[in-house]
Amino acid sequence: MESALQTVIFISLGAIIGANLRYFVAQYVSRLAGSAFPLGTLLINITASFILGFFLIWTSERVLADPRWRIFFAIGFCATYSTYSSYAFETFSLFEQGRWGFAALNVLLTNGVCFVAVALGAALARSIQRGS
Repeated sequence: MESALQTVIFISLGAIIGANLRYFVAQYVSRLAGSAFPLGTLLINITASFILGFFLIWTSERVLADPRWRIFFAIGFCATYSTYSSYAFETFSLFEQGRWGFAALNVLLTNGVCFVAVALGAALARSIQRGS
């Protein structure tokens, strides 16, 4: 049986990687694209949605993975890599600044594209098994 300490360690290791990757991806995208629109946050939310969709489907339907990997990826990595709270605040800031078009665009793109990313991740996980 897994101990509570082991669970904390797996969550923490995933969180360390996710949080640091989130920071560096956001900084890199901001340097490339500027900061007028929160593109880094959008990219992070899309890729986190894809990764989570892929991983959870792959490990629940195709590969009976050690449950600690689900804790590591879903709770540790994806929860700290994804930036939903940043998305909400940045959208609020755009709205407060009177940049309603950008605020609406961010809501539509984040919700729509992240939903599609989860579906694509799940579809990829399912197609890999069928192809094997």
